[in-house]
Amino acid sequence: MRQPPGAAAQSLDEARRIAAQIGGYPVLMRPSYVLGGRAMLIVHSEQELERTFADAIEASEAHPVLIDRFLTDATEVDVDCIADGERVVIGGIMEHIEEAGVHSGDSACTLPPRHLSAAIINEIRATTERLALALDVRGLMNVQYAVKDNLLWVLEVNPRASRTVPFVCKVIGRPLAKYAAMVMAGKTLAEIGFTEEIIPRHVAVKEAVMPFHRFPGCDVLLGPEMKSTGEVMGIDMDFGRAYAKAQIAADNALPTSGAVFISVNQNDRANAVKIAAKLETVGFALYASEGTGGCFQEAGLSVEILPKIQSGQRPNILDKIANGEVHLIINTPTRRGADTDEARIRREAVRHKIPIITTITAAAAAAEGIYAQLKTGLGVRALQDYYAAGKHEAEVASRESAD
Repeated sequence: MRQPPGAAAQSLDEARRIAAQIGGYPVLMRPSYVLGGRAMLIVHSEQELERTFADAIEASEAHPVLIDRFLTDATEVDVDCIADGERVVIGGIMEHIEEAGVHSGDSACTLPPRHLSAAIINEIRATTERLALALDVRGLMNVQYAVKDNLLWVLEVNPRASRTVPFVCKVIGRPLAKYAAMVMAGKTLAEIGFTEEIIPRHVAVKEAVMPFHRFPGCDVLLGPEMKSTGEVMGIDMDFGRAYAKAQIAADNALPTSGAVFISVNQNDRANAVKIAAKLETVGFALYASEGTGGCFQEAGLSVEILPKIQSGQRPNILDKIANGEVHLIINTPTRRGADTDEARIRREAVRHKIPIITTITAAAAAAEGIYAQLKTGLGVRALQDYYAAGKHEAEVASRESAD
């Protein structure tokens, strides 16, 4: 099984040496024995390592700091399963919407997965089973994977219940925590009657609830350190509608008209063009920063380029926000720091309660959610009706296969 290379460091010199040995920057710096990714950081240079290593050592309370190679542009996957020592049954395979590097507690995810190949999904199943049996797990186990260039990497294995278990239970209609307790008390999965993975016919999206409105002035950027205070779920037969419902539940409802401001880093501009084009087709006006706007113009999109805040020219994006002329903001960071233009934009978006998205993958999902709302609207359906519809479809498919 592939794992990102890494080692434990107890001094800055040792951390520098490990970073060089595992292939250079970026690296993931993880203090030992912390919850919620406390003081975890993606480090992009030796200078940044020197600035931040002391904080990691302090969070570790004299324990080593782990330095791992960071997998850029990877898709993260969460898996919950139950094992009884002889059999392993997958509860759910969840594909994260945000790229790897955002704490799993802050990332949205979808069940079933959308973009993973059948080969990768089968490898995930087989690897999960091997891990659970090798660790002799009796009860629940959670595994976090990353998929990069169609290769599967194991990030961490937790022989315990995960925060995703309640979500998975709701999606598949089975009480996994109860089953796990029964297994821990001596029952087998066969005796309980849970022997096969349930793959839902519907789509469910888990979304994190963020506390940013309660903390004016904080930055909304997501990273390895967890910031969320809760989770919600959206469910539908279509991903776009499920995602839109999840945003409503998280008090971050997506607008269906108005104007969007887009400013993304250079790596995200090709995807930003596709997102902007989709939003333009459903009637959104486009505002953009100079670099992003230039790409939009080259692609033939109608966009108003706004001046940088620090240039002193008006009206800038802060004026547009204050005047209620912007209804959605997409900003993937180019530079970090409280004094940057983009940090000021993110703070003002929170203050004026404008939905703001800081990863390009979430922006693509949001565009899909907006499009779905405008195309078909949102409906309400009882959870039990989803289970019944899925069971009926499975029975029909089984009969057809037998015939």
